[in-house]
Amino acid sequence: MRSSLLRLKMRLRPVLLTLTLTVSVAYYVYIPLPASIQEPWRLMLVAAAFRTSMHLASLRDWLGCDGYFKSVRWPPESFDGSGKVGDSSESGGGVVPGVKVSDITFAGIPVRVYEPPAGGEGHLRRGLMYFYGGDWALGGTERRSSDALSRTVSDELNTVVVSVVYRLYPEVHFPVPYLDCLAAAKHFLSPELLAKYAIDPERVAVSGASTGGNLAAAVAQEISNDDTVSVKFSIQALIYPALQTLDFNTPSYLQNQGIPVLYRPLMVRFWLRYLGADLSLQPQLLVNNHSSSHHSAVSPELRARTDWTVLLPPKHKRNHRPLVVGRGSPGLVKEVPGLLDARASPLLAGPEVLAKCPRTYILTCEHDVLRDDGLMYARRLQDAGVTVTNDHHEDGFHGCFSFTVWPVEFDVGRRLVRGYLNWLQNNL
Repeated sequence: MRSSLLRLKMRLRPVLLTLTLTVSVAYYVYIPLPASIQEPWRLMLVAAAFRTSMHLASLRDWLGCDGYFKSVRWPPESFDGSGKVGDSSESGGGVVPGVKVSDITFAGIPVRVYEPPAGGEGHLRRGLMYFYGGDWALGGTERRSSDALSRTVSDELNTVVVSVVYRLYPEVHFPVPYLDCLAAAKHFLSPELLAKYAIDPERVAVSGASTGGNLAAAVAQEISNDDTVSVKFSIQALIYPALQTLDFNTPSYLQNQGIPVLYRPLMVRFWLRYLGADLSLQPQLLVNNHSSSHHSAVSPELRARTDWTVLLPPKHKRNHRPLVVGRGSPGLVKEVPGLLDARASPLLAGPEVLAKCPRTYILTCEHDVLRDDGLMYARRLQDAGVTVTNDHHEDGFHGCFSFTVWPVEFDVGRRLVRGYLNWLQNNL
């Protein structure tokens, strides 16, 4: 009898161990998600992998092995998925064979140029400058997905695409990434360079996703209002852009604060890093202490530019109430002047600036902390007389536009990219 019990215990041990491990993994991976998000378990796995990579990067940083952000960035050698760097014009591989790809510099800024396959000589081509996201610091998966996107745009739309490799945190802070992108944009728009690549000066776009959308919006504003630039962008296409730092308690920030892959506290930390501020200020920004009603620098006119109670459609305001603190921390704005700089927060630009912006496409996702940034910008541009297309997706979440490349592929991502391509086809 005793020997039988012992054998039974021995047989049950691996079963119990497997069950324990399964429950532990499920507990780590599982996140409650809205019913409208398709492929929820795939998103949970992506979120778990992201958390794990961040934890491992933190451990490496603590051990002194490497810088935190450097350790989670995609290796530069994998930019085009071919493992080649430098001039890859003859590779012909990657996502779209036949697209000529070259790594060069524009005004000293590294860029990757994608030229469509030969053919159609004598006809001018479209031009598009693209800024990938990655929260001004990471850029890993974003670089890889933007490479696939750039090849597709170049091939399908007969477009010369320029992806700008701007400098990242922690090596630099604002305004360096913005200035890198602006310098590359001015070089791209020069008549000499447009002629070199046979680009129609009336069909040149600027685009970007997430923090890349932030840079695209800021660059578009500057170019549109700079009288020394003879050729302007004809359109701007912004993918769930980050556009303001005054209010981290908009309905979308609160509604989606726990939705992967961009969590509310994480976005605030990315803003602080970008602006070169102390991360200990995060709790203050999370409760809007930096934009209290007693801050003389935050005028009523400036506050109105991010007033979601006026700028958002009723269905997105729901039952939320604005959080405007009475006293707050008056010294925060002086300590972090970038908080009120329209080059960092394009939503803060005045109506006279917005009125000169080009025709605009703004993609927003329902399950994204940045949803309201995009919706408010669309409304303000429309109020300024700009033609705007707001492509809103009820089942979208932050990052899904980039989730189209193996091993991270989502149906919603492919659908968003197709809508983006169709809009460019019809408007550029």
